Amino acid sequence: MAWVRRFRRSVADHADSLCRVVAEEMGKSEFEALTGDVLPLLACCRWLEKRGGRLLRPRRVRGGAFWQFGQRHEVRREPLGHVAIIATWNYPVQLLGIQLVHALAAGNRVTVKPSEKSPRAQSMLIELARNAGVSSGAISITDPSREAGAAMLRNQRFDHIVFTGSTEVGRAIAEHAATTLTPTTLELSGRDSAFVLADADVQLAAESIWNGVAMNGGQTCMAPRRVFVERSIYRDFLSALAPHAASARPRTLISADAAARAGQLAREAIERGGRSLSGIADPPTGATIYPIAIADCPADAELVAGDHFGPAVAIVPVDSIDEALDVHRRCPQHLATSIFSGSLHRAKSLAARCGSSIITINDCILPTAHPAVALAGSRESGWGVSRGEAGLLAMTRPVQVAITRPRLRPDVQPPTRKAARLMQRFVRWWYGSGSLATLVGADPPPADRPLAPTPTASPVLRAPAEPARANHAAPTTTSRNPSHVSTS
Repeated sequence: MAWVRRFRRSVADHADSLCRVVAEEMGKSEFEALTGDVLPLLACCRWLEKRGGRLLRPRRVRGGAFWQFGQRHEVRREPLGHVAIIATWNYPVQLLGIQLVHALAAGNRVTVKPSEKSPRAQSMLIELARNAGVSSGAISITDPSREAGAAMLRNQRFDHIVFTGSTEVGRAIAEHAATTLTPTTLELSGRDSAFVLADADVQLAAESIWNGVAMNGGQTCMAPRRVFVERSIYRDFLSALAPHAASARPRTLISADAAARAGQLAREAIERGGRSLSGIADPPTGATIYPIAIADCPADAELVAGDHFGPAVAIVPVDSIDEALDVHRRCPQHLATSIFSGSLHRAKSLAARCGSSIITINDCILPTAHPAVALAGSRESGWGVSRGEAGLLAMTRPVQVAITRPRLRPDVQPPTRKAARLMQRFVRWWYGSGSLATLVGADPPPADRPLAPTPTASPVLRAPAEPARANHAAPTTTSRNPSHVSTS
């Protein structure tokens, strides 16, 4: 925790330099680098300083059985060992920084493979971590090239691999890790939805959704790719969204290919009957593209599928939530879904049906930066947990420790026949009906003469027949032993 504190202060002192490097590498503004990268990392450090020790310390386990008297149980959190972090580029300081802090705070040794698209910013972050006084050898760094990442996994044995990036690369890493049974955390991309229900505040929904679409040039794994709007407020929502789309400024993406892909899908949606709310549908210039919203988008358009990483969003009118969910579920990548509604009950009911790991109600993306909130993929959005309480604990392995007081240790020698019968009655009473008659009643039938099965069709209590006598004659009376009474 002392290292975390020093690291936080160092990042804060060098925030201007970090933001400048991020802006130069990624094409975002320095202010966006500050709010999207540096601030979430600083908040994580502060949260970890206050709560990390409590989360990682040994925890007493209570609630043992009566026959475990004399035992004390606790769970200790031990480091995983050597953790590989394969970093991503879209939030180069935030995502790598939080994963690095969690792994080191939990006591692990870390090897980082920086992204080939943001090597300067991530190398600077690693240098700040080392200079903050982390133990010698706790952090190592590879060359940022893809070849170096493949060689790292091929030539070194890790206890855990953390990867953030595309589903395609994540699948390849999972296949490699399976050969050595190395556990992985795969934080893969999302292609998620926003739902605007009939009772929503359309002004709030339009502002929040557009911010999510344009933020970081749309290069956010939790950015909405499609918006479902109930038809009764559809026109009102478009009227609220149009000014945001019309005033959008151009954004520079990570590559010309990414910009071309988003622009192509937007133009195809227009050709199929959609219309641009901003009036801009020109092809991007290199890696620069205007954020765009396509209204009246056909539900089967490729833009709705969301297989792009840029600031283009499809607006789809729906007659019901079931219709929206049907389209939503066609996509196999669900990470963060936004719901806008004036009814918390209705929003929560819909949240349970979305299949996403993160649900934001009446907001988009911003609440996910809470330092205690975990991020867990679903289906093709990955597996494992990063960030938050669960992400910190995922960087440890639980060790169960049982301590027995010798003088109170139960006798494990076989008891007498009488003592065994008493024990059987006590178990039936303690774990069964709890009736005093059970405790003092007759012994149960022998194991080789089971009780007659209770009919399952009738809900009333029935007394099973007595065990057959030696001559196997049918019984003529029913048992009155309460221990033999069961329910269907």
